[in-house]
Amino acid sequence: MSNTLARGAELRVADVVRRAAAERGGAVALRHGARAITYRELDERSNRLAQALLASGVRPGARVAHLDRTGPEVVELLFAASKIGAVLVPLNWRLAVAELARVVADARPPVLVAGRSFGPAAAALAENRELRAVEVGAGYEAWLHEHQPVDPGWRGDSDDTVLQMYTSGTTGAPKGVLTTHRNLAAAAETSPHWRFDADTVSLTPLPMFHIGGIGWAFLGLWNGATTILVGEFVPEAVLDVLEHERITNAIFVPTMLQMLAAVPGAAERDFAALRSIAYGASPITTPVLTAALRTFRCDLFGVYGLTETTGGVVQLDPGDHDPGGPREHLLRSAGRPLPWVDLRIAEPETGAARAAGEVGEVWLRAPNVMAGYFGRPAETAAALTPDGWLRTGDGGYVDEAGYLFLTDRIKDMIVSGGENVYPVEVEEALAQHPAVAEVAVIGVPHERWGETVKALVVCRDGAQVDAEELVAFARGRLAGYKLPRALAFVDALPRTPSGKVLKRELRSRFG
Repeated sequence: MSNTLARGAELRVADVVRRAAAERGGAVALRHGARAITYRELDERSNRLAQALLASGVRPGARVAHLDRTGPEVVELLFAASKIGAVLVPLNWRLAVAELARVVADARPPVLVAGRSFGPAAAALAENRELRAVEVGAGYEAWLHEHQPVDPGWRGDSDDTVLQMYTSGTTGAPKGVLTTHRNLAAAAETSPHWRFDADTVSLTPLPMFHIGGIGWAFLGLWNGATTILVGEFVPEAVLDVLEHERITNAIFVPTMLQMLAAVPGAAERDFAALRSIAYGASPITTPVLTAALRTFRCDLFGVYGLTETTGGVVQLDPGDHDPGGPREHLLRSAGRPLPWVDLRIAEPETGAARAAGEVGEVWLRAPNVMAGYFGRPAETAAALTPDGWLRTGDGGYVDEAGYLFLTDRIKDMIVSGGENVYPVEVEEALAQHPAVAEVAVIGVPHERWGETVKALVVCRDGAQVDAEELVAFARGRLAGYKLPRALAFVDALPRTPSGKVLKRELRSRFG
């Protein structure tokens, strides 16, 4: 495909499928199981969907939601939204209905496209709301074919929001990250660094409510390549896809890499087509990296980024993966910022720059950085400085060579198997039990998941409760991956003179 499409600040998401349909319409854009969709079909289907959304009252700036495991429909919605100036909101299907309801109440979408297995959840979300739920399958297909495949032609501005993913943040309240056309363009322009081109066959098993999932899919689409979507991660099946579909580029979280390398015979398979694997979203250990290098025998890229940065902005290059060699210490590094990314280690309160080797808060400035949080000006102002720096809340330092090393998380976020868990959410759920006086939640190391959730509970005087009962109590309020995997009862929580719980001390004692 030619590179004549306006890039960077001038790109609009819908232009990607418009161009590909015109230049290589017969090429396969998406594969999902046995299903294949060409670029011409993807353009036509997203045109029909755009018209269906308009007929349902969706207007520029409105949100349209998706609730399902990975499938082509979420990509169709992204392009359809771009064609009418709307905004896609991919919902985290792992959340409890009560959690989803808070997100839907914030985004206020008039339309929700939901998978068959999420029908009851969609019905519950639509109850007492002006929300039309459309079920993937026969209902969705009939809805599309009620409308003509006419492109509405909307382009809008490069700084218009086109994607809104939710992150809970330290407050526990859902916050919609405003991702613009320009943000996605900046992320897509990273793709040559990972050896993407029009001949790429890309694989993502990451969910589409993660920037790592939908962002990676967009890289393939931006290049006019083929992207294979995997809805459920089964290691043996993913290895089959990697081998038999001749995958060239893939993305995994460290837990997935560990599970893939552990499959008997994995290293003996034919992965000669693989150009690169990107990994990120949680810390990785040297043994996992060594096993991945031995198994896949291709370039590995370590990627550090956030939803707020539209994915990776700091990268550990293949040459820095040197287990057993003189550069082995770099495996504990997140890498160095991409060429267009500014990185500062700042004193959190003043923003003053810290010297090499000094720990501070990681600040980032790049065209990838979000426009803000939906409907939350105060939290936007707290996260973004007037001159464009994003305060990540992550602690770290930069060495003399410019490599970023992450330390503690200033926001106390826990990353378990690539999923973000914010302690305040778990604390709030457990604190609602009548036997609980106080609770603090920390992340503790885990060989497979990177970290898991541990709760330290102080019971009310005279109250009796066991760990199993508390976890069962929380199960109806939280997604499964947020539930404590360990729970201990303590007499008191250590605190500062001002009353703040000393989580670092808890991690030292109970981690």
